Amino acid sequence: MATLADEQKVKFYGYTPVARDPDVLFKDHPTASGENPRQDPFKFEGYPLPDSPLVRKVKQFVKTKLNEQTFNHSNRVYIYGTALVKTHFPDWSYDSETYYLTCLLHDIGTADDFLATTKMSFEFKGAIVARELLLANGGIEDQADSVCEAIIRHQDIFAKGGNITMIGQIIQLATILDNVGIRANLIHPDLIATTCAAFPRKGWSECFACTIEKELALKPWCHTSTFEQPNWVDGVPSNFATDVRANSNMDRYDKL
Repeated sequence: MATLADEQKVKFYGYTPVARDPDVLFKDHPTASGENPRQDPFKFEGYPLPDSPLVRKVKQFVKTKLNEQTFNHSNRVYIYGTALVKTHFPDWSYDSETYYLTCLLHDIGTADDFLATTKMSFEFKGAIVARELLLANGGIEDQADSVCEAIIRHQDIFAKGGNITMIGQIIQLATILDNVGIRANLIHPDLIATTCAAFPRKGWSECFACTIEKELALKPWCHTSTFEQPNWVDGVPSNFATDVRANSNMDRYDKL
């Protein structure tokens, strides 16, 4: 039986189980369901980014590995996820630093140093890199494991049953919002505008679509192929890349 300390760690580091399927999560939701969901008039300035010695070390590492578009995406994901929770799940509780570390590192596996140097899917390689980085820089194991698990599962978009960690669900909702525009109506347009001004997209849709296509070509067995038709082969247009390029909710910001 878990001790009180263990229970506190589960909550603090974002392990609290929530429904994996967003359709279950949002079914008959008082603020998020229906044609006009609540959009609190938040702006980027209302969400200061976590800052600690560990965050600074991770941010420095990430900046040396990722291109500017991916780094900016990682920061937008933090803002969007945090705002989604504040508006629609105000009773959810987790450590904001742990979520920010997850955001900063969730796409580290797409970096040139890792994507083509392993046969592993980018989420899995990135999760290992993230866990090792956090532990090497004094991170707590429970925190490192929370980040690792959320990164591994952050593209499990089509899994319907069971649960996922709270932080895992938040980053899934935030990444699919920024990448494809799904549920962008759950946050205020001013938040999207001010966040994109602070962390410009600079053609993120095309950048990420090209990353998807690159990994599929390198590793047709990769986890990203779950977005594709069964027995996908190189040369068949990617459904996922097509959806990313068709993100009409973010078109106006992609040239910023």
